[in-house]
Amino acid sequence: MRLRNALYLCLGALIWGTAFVAQSEGNHYMGPVTFQAARSVLAVLFLLPLVLVRKRARDRRRADGDRNVPVYSRGKLLLGGLCTGAFLTAASTLQQIGLVGTDVGKSGFLTDLYIVLVPVLAFFLTGKSSLRIWISVLIAALGLYFLCFGGTVEIGRYDLILILCAFFFACQITCVDYFCRFCDGVELSLMQFVTTTAISVILSFVFEKPEIGGILEGWFPLFYAGILSSGVAYTLQIVGQKGQDPTVASLIMSLESVISVISGWLILHQALSVQEGLGCALMFLATIFAQIPIGRKKAAAVR
Repeated sequence: MRLRNALYLCLGALIWGTAFVAQSEGNHYMGPVTFQAARSVLAVLFLLPLVLVRKRARDRRRADGDRNVPVYSRGKLLLGGLCTGAFLTAASTLQQIGLVGTDVGKSGFLTDLYIVLVPVLAFFLTGKSSLRIWISVLIAALGLYFLCFGGTVEIGRYDLILILCAFFFACQITCVDYFCRFCDGVELSLMQFVTTTAISVILSFVFEKPEIGGILEGWFPLFYAGILSSGVAYTLQIVGQKGQDPTVASLIMSLESVISVISGWLILHQALSVQEGLGCALMFLATIFAQIPIGRKKAAAVR
């Protein structure tokens, strides 16, 4: 089961990594908040029929006397959808804004900072951590220095936005880890995007002026980000995280950063400088080091 869940997370990372290109292109047709709202609407339209079909199948099995049909908590589903949706709205919107002034590859690695933040959040929530985690934080901080400081002494505005985006992604991953135990994965994903849609639509009219023409012109990147990145990949995340350690899950999902660099180079012909490449390498090293089990934990992992 864990292998299957890991494959779900790998597929989600593949979709997210290439979605950075679609998101970057989407900014050419509409504002970042409008793009986020529109992709969330598509995700809801994609997930709603799936939820109805799955619910009908469960009801039929239950009516036939199948005692193995799982029973989920509606209260947890509602609360989980609100929490994960709120964090995802903040993270995705900030990511979309960050892509306005940052290359695809660099955006992927800055977003990837959530890999280190997830175990840090776990420390504050559970009080458990290790020296290895804090060493990883220091390595990641050094990597961010090389990645963000392009000959200046100030961090770029869009770099800071993407770092903040990584924090909210870490919060979303932590929430998914808790609520996926009590909810159907597809239903939780739907409720997450219902929340995201409600918040994003309101914000798009407050901060931008959504235009149907721009949305229609940018249909292809919007379709990719809405159906595949949102509807499919985030559902794969929720289903794949069930039964997985959140830090291990976040490591698998970190493959999106590598894929974003490759897709940005192949499709948009974007390249990182040597200094930025070194920063990316250090950040990736930090994310791997943060997850490697050592000592007794390694022995337990082998079992």
